[in-house]
Amino acid sequence: MFLQMSLICRFLVYLDVVIMDMESWKLLRSVCVLSFLLGSCFVYQSLRVVDAQEDPKPAVTLQVDASNGGGRPIPETLFGIFFEEINHAGAGGLWAELVSNRGFEAGGQNTPSNIWPWSIVGDHSSIYVATDRSSCFERNKIALRMDVLCDSKGCPSGGVGVYNPGYWGMNIEEGKKYKVALYVRSTGDIDLSVSLTSSNGSRTLASEKIIASASDVSKWIKKEVLLEAKATDPSARLQLTTTKKGSIWIDQVSAMPVDTHKGHGFRNDLFQMMADIKPRFIRFPGGCFVEGEWLSNAFRWKETVGPWEERPGHFGDVWKYWTDDGLGHFEFFQMAEDIGAAPIWVFNNGISHNDEVETASIMPFVQEALDGIEFARGDANSTWGSVRAKMGRQEPFELKYVAIGNEDCGKTYYRGNYIVFYDAIKKAYPDIKIISNCDGSSHPLDHPADYYDYHIYTSASNLFSMYHQFDRTSRKGPKAFVSEYAVTGKDAGTGSLLASLAEAAFLIGLEKNSDIVEMASYAPLFVNTNDRRWNPDAIVFNSSHLYGTPSYWVQRFFAESSGATLLTSTLKGNSTSLVASAISWKNNGKDYIRIKAVNFGANSENMQVLVTGLDPNVMRVSGSKKTVLTSTNVMDENSFSQPEKVVPHESLLELAEEDMTVVLPPHSFSSFDLLKESAKIRMPISDSSSHQKTTTV
Repeated sequence: MFLQMSLICRFLVYLDVVIMDMESWKLLRSVCVLSFLLGSCFVYQSLRVVDAQEDPKPAVTLQVDASNGGGRPIPETLFGIFFEEINHAGAGGLWAELVSNRGFEAGGQNTPSNIWPWSIVGDHSSIYVATDRSSCFERNKIALRMDVLCDSKGCPSGGVGVYNPGYWGMNIEEGKKYKVALYVRSTGDIDLSVSLTSSNGSRTLASEKIIASASDVSKWIKKEVLLEAKATDPSARLQLTTTKKGSIWIDQVSAMPVDTHKGHGFRNDLFQMMADIKPRFIRFPGGCFVEGEWLSNAFRWKETVGPWEERPGHFGDVWKYWTDDGLGHFEFFQMAEDIGAAPIWVFNNGISHNDEVETASIMPFVQEALDGIEFARGDANSTWGSVRAKMGRQEPFELKYVAIGNEDCGKTYYRGNYIVFYDAIKKAYPDIKIISNCDGSSHPLDHPADYYDYHIYTSASNLFSMYHQFDRTSRKGPKAFVSEYAVTGKDAGTGSLLASLAEAAFLIGLEKNSDIVEMASYAPLFVNTNDRRWNPDAIVFNSSHLYGTPSYWVQRFFAESSGATLLTSTLKGNSTSLVASAISWKNNGKDYIRIKAVNFGANSENMQVLVTGLDPNVMRVSGSKKTVLTSTNVMDENSFSQPEKVVPHESLLELAEEDMTVVLPPHSFSSFDLLKESAKIRMPISDSSSHQKTTTV
């Protein structure tokens, strides 16, 4: 416009020269001046509009009351984790055992049976293998017989035998040590090589010999070797080979890294990822894993304790794979203690997906539950406490919560069975808190409970809207345990940013309703990428690598919430895409306020944070850090090739004050940590204006 006015004026000057008419010249000059002034005014107004658009005007205000006594304590147990044997989370995952089907039981009790994933080294002209029922272990009678048909002159140079690839490859690392244990017997002398090799057996990473005379191995004998790897291979295998002709029986073959978490058998990197969430409880071992498709395949805790060699293992028919149950009842309690979380034991209540035990016949299941509690809590002289003591644990574990069944509400015998369990447990252990798996959020339960279990799997938009789910729930009766939540379906992908943002909003809602919701955990926790039975999951791994999905990182934002103080906060404005909250907590003797905010929308939002209630003569707040989880595309995910594509980014939060404006990027989850400081150290700021200064972050 300004350029057009200039051109007009130049044209008018040209006309002035040509026309040489005084009156016309005066008229045209006036038009030129007027046009110039109008153009200048237009440019000035345009610049003002641009400047106004760049000035961050807060669309909403979060008013936070930080006065003493103004908040409400958040339960110590609010955020935890749920571990289920699904997706090979334990067998081939957190439990560091490298051998799959170590006792050859996965093929069933009938012989001959399938020994997968074991395979032969050599060919059928030099070796023959089959299973028989000759094991020395009564609860797992299957053993492998290996008939070597060649001798040192006729066998291949590397010998013949069997190998086990583990769970899609064994991660063997250079310089690390691995303990291999197995049971053997033979009709003659043995000369057995125990080796860790590359996936095709062409490269040996570590090897030791087991040599024994016929008299030594005429009966079953346990042999152990310690292997130190000379190279790294994430897809290695364990080989047992020989060049000596004859028959050898092998059973209960184990290969464990010496370096596990606290020496308790847990894979270090997966355990650390779990621990970094700082969970206050851990629910185990399921889930549907506890129920089974049929009761014959349900998790039975008594078969998972005692020496690992004597555990029969079982087929988890819900998730369709065999587990040797090295990760058993004892190990779950050990895991909870090692991570500093309260154990929540879920046991079978006589109901599976397809069959039920009627209430009149339920007492054996009730006794099994009571025995399981005694195993954890009983003294070392009690019947089941003594079993624990023999496993190396004299003092009891701490067990305060149990769940009677999983997702069984509505089944024919659920209520009747539940009442029998409830009365028996409360009589024996009055302090134990009992969890019903009926939902009591919308209407009262028709049976007694300390907690009710609430599960939700839904779309991102629906879970985001469920921020208010517990706002109107009755505050009377049992508390809520949201033990399984996640965004699923197309919104989730295999772990999208979109899913995590909806979950973050939902968790803020749970945090604000923590007077009725006392516990919450995401599900599932782990997935081995080679056996993805459920999608999505929090932590993805293979034999050697792992990463957290955006949903995992969301849980890290709430690590300080359990046991903190929920501050009264009000979000004012017309935005429908924002959810926010405020807590206060202490760390290393310092007091912090944390503002958490989800922007579920596609546009950036400016939010004013106004902290009130601080004594102006005593306290002020200053910036500590801000953390933002976002990405360029709302469906972005992490992967093995890009494990940190969508992760939180921290930066210093500078110039933060009681009144500040923060910028919330589109599709983001942000937290802002404010440090409460003494007002006496505030530096004087020269400001002649009388209004309060607003800081933009």
